[in-house]
Amino acid sequence: MSRPALRVDAVLVQAVIAGALSFAHLHDLAAAAGQDGWKAWAYPVSVDLLLVAAWRRLRSDGPSRLAWCWFVIALFASLGANIATAGFLDLANPPALLRLGIAGWPALAFLGGTLLAHSGHREPHPPAPTAPDSAPHIEPDPEPEPVSAPAPEPTSVEQAPALPAAAPVPAVPAVLIEHARKVADDHQARTGSRIDTDTLRARLGVPPQLADAIATQLA
Repeated sequence: MSRPALRVDAVLVQAVIAGALSFAHLHDLAAAAGQDGWKAWAYPVSVDLLLVAAWRRLRSDGPSRLAWCWFVIALFASLGANIATAGFLDLANPPALLRLGIAGWPALAFLGGTLLAHSGHREPHPPAPTAPDSAPHIEPDPEPEPVSAPAPEPTSVEQAPALPAAAPVPAVPAVLIEHARKVADDHQARTGSRIDTDTLRARLGVPPQLADAIATQLA
C-alpha cells in the first residue's frame, strides 16, 4: 500500500516565513531598546500570543470592541517593529519614546490577555414574571328564587289586601364587596362623582338585585 505523497501547503509555508521575520524584527527592536538576553526573545512571543488571542476571540465570540481593540494594538506593535527595523530608526541610538514603549509593553500585554481571557458574555436575565390581576374574577352568587306567599284562607269578614312580600336580599361575599369598593373609589377619583348602581352593575357584571345589595353596603 503506497503512502500519499507529502503535499507542501504554500499558504502554510508563507505564514511560517512571515512569522519568523516578524519574530526576528521584534527581537531586534527589543534588544536595541536595552532588553537583552531572554527578555529580548520574550517580547515577540508576547506580541504574537496577544495577536492570536484577540483573533481567536473574534472568531469564537464574534466581533466585539474589546477583541478588536487588542487585535489592533498587537498588530500595530508587530507592524511597527517591522517598519522600525527597516532603517527608519537608528537602532544604535533608539529614541526615548521607543524605550518607553518597549518597557511598558509587558504590563499592557498582561492587561490585554487578562481581559480577553476573563471577559465572557453574560447570560441574559430571565424576564420577571408578570403580576396577576389584583381583582380576581368572582362568579356572582345565583339569584335566589322568590318565595311565594301562601294564599289567604277565605273568611266571612272582609280583610284588607295583603302587601306583597319583599324580595330577600342576597348575601354578598366580602371579597366582592372589597372589589366593588375599589371600583367605586377608582370611578370617583376619575370622574369626581360617586358611582351609580347601573355603572357599578356594568363594571362588576352582576345581576341588578346583587348590584343593589352591593350599592347598599357601599353607601
